[in-house]
Formats: sequence, C-alpha cells, structure tokens
Amino acid sequence: MNLNQYRNELIVGLSFVLMLVGFFYKNAQVSSQAEKLFAMKQEVREFKEIIAHKRVWGDKGLSKKIDKLQTVVPASKVTWSKKGRKLTARYKELTPKELNKVMTKLMSLAVQIIELDIARSGENYNMGCKCKW
Repeated sequence: MNLNQYRNELIVGLSFVLMLVGFFYKNAQVSSQAEKLFAMKQEVREFKEIIAHKRVWGDKGLSKKIDKLQTVVPASKVTWSKKGRKLTARYKELTPKELNKVMTKLMSLAVQIIELDIARSGENYNMGCKCKW
C-alpha cells in the first residue's frame, strides 16, 4: 500500500483527531474551573456565615438580654441560677400566656438550649431550662 497517495487524507484525519482531543481537553478544563469557582464561592459564603454567627454568639449584650428572661414572669414563679455563660432556670405554675411569653423570648435569643422540660399540671405549666451561650 502506497501511503503517498493518501498523504493528504491522513493529514486531515490526524488533524481532525487532534482537534477532537483538544476540544475535549478544553471542555474538561472549563468544567473543572467552573466547579472550583463554585466550591470557592461556597466556602466564602460559609466563612461569612461563621463570622455572622460569631458576632451574634459573642455579643456582649447577650447576658443582659438573657437577664430579661427573669423578669418576663413574676419573681415568685422563677428559680434562677446563672453561672458564667450557663443558665439554669425553673418556672413554676405558669399560665399558657406566660409560658408562651417565656418561650418566645427564649427562642429569640442566640443561646444553645441543652435541656428543656415542660410539664403540665392541671391548668398551669412547669418549665425547666438549661442553656449556654
């Protein structure tokens, strides 16, 4: 077989194969770059979220806001123990409205609730809460 006869066709075929390989390589590089860019944006978003949470959790006024939980209901219904960044509170004989006020106030604070016990006794409720911040 004489290759000189088909030399132009071989060059065209080889260049076509080379062009296909280059196209697929470029496509793979572009998609990998897009994935890296997406991952980088996600990491930046997570860092911003962490910084925002750190600001909320490290708020110096949070202790004062937590002290307001003590004044939501009458003092005779509250047993309060706050040591450092930990709180143990017991509420006794709460009406449904008072319980709702306490829970709304507690849920709006940036605290980690460790334990929450709510027990119904007749028409009233008893609530125990341990949390930290």
